[in-house]
Amino acid sequence: MTIAHSANKPSEIALWVGNYLALTKPRVVSLVVFCAFIGMLLAPDDGLSLQRIVAATVGIALVAGSAAVFNCLVEQRIDRQMARTRARATARGEVSTRAALLWSLGLASIGMALLLFWVNTLTAALTFATFVGYSIVYTLILKPRTPQNIVIGGLSGAMPPALGWAAVADSVPAEAWILVLIIYAWTPPHFWALALYRTREYAAAGVPMLPVTHGPEFTRLHVFLYTVLLSAVTLLPFIIRMSGWVYLAAALLLDAIFLAYAWLVWRDYSDRVAQKTFRYSIFYLSALFAALLLDHYLV
Repeated sequence: MTIAHSANKPSEIALWVGNYLALTKPRVVSLVVFCAFIGMLLAPDDGLSLQRIVAATVGIALVAGSAAVFNCLVEQRIDRQMARTRARATARGEVSTRAALLWSLGLASIGMALLLFWVNTLTAALTFATFVGYSIVYTLILKPRTPQNIVIGGLSGAMPPALGWAAVADSVPAEAWILVLIIYAWTPPHFWALALYRTREYAAAGVPMLPVTHGPEFTRLHVFLYTVLLSAVTLLPFIIRMSGWVYLAAALLLDAIFLAYAWLVWRDYSDRVAQKTFRYSIFYLSALFAALLLDHYLV
């Protein structure tokens, strides 16, 4: 019996660690960190130290993870009613409300301390404001009340490049805000593509996403319109000479594909098309920022 108990212990510990790690939404945090890191690399370095890069990256990741945990904590009821979230440990009751709250506070505290003492005050302040914007303004106030939750609350999710830029340059110039604007314009078509094929789940959970309140046809049109807007915004780095022809070529290609998907969502909709659009949107943002970075170091 003792041997069997000992053999099961590592798997129990792994499950426990996995539950807490999953609450931080690692895939979302990895995209946040990637966008912040792009901001760091595009900013003037002025002799930037490796210590600051590491502290900024880890600090931003921890605070983003903390916001994700808080989101899971607040949305336990909603998560139980949606297929893509009902497996979360908070929704299943495997992590208690108190434990999740302490986990969120612990991550935020360590992350903010790293940013405040090893990076700079501006980055710490902007990161804290982003945390409040996502956890309080978006999750608690906007998401349960308005179908424009993604549009209004999208600014908090768009901030990572500004955080990265501030960590390096201790300032946030126009170039950094253009990167923020790109993510801000990307957010509605990204999330509404998801909401279209999850409409019934959002309706059952009582979340007023756009296809629930205004219908699928209205949402499909707005996916296309916001993708057109996004395509225009992605030209700004080239227009202000922040980037060169390498980025422009990549942006035009990526935009053309995204527009083709958005057109299909509007004019020839199926859940499969919406799913492909949602998945492509994630690749799109990563590839666009990678192209911007490649252009920066090649030109």
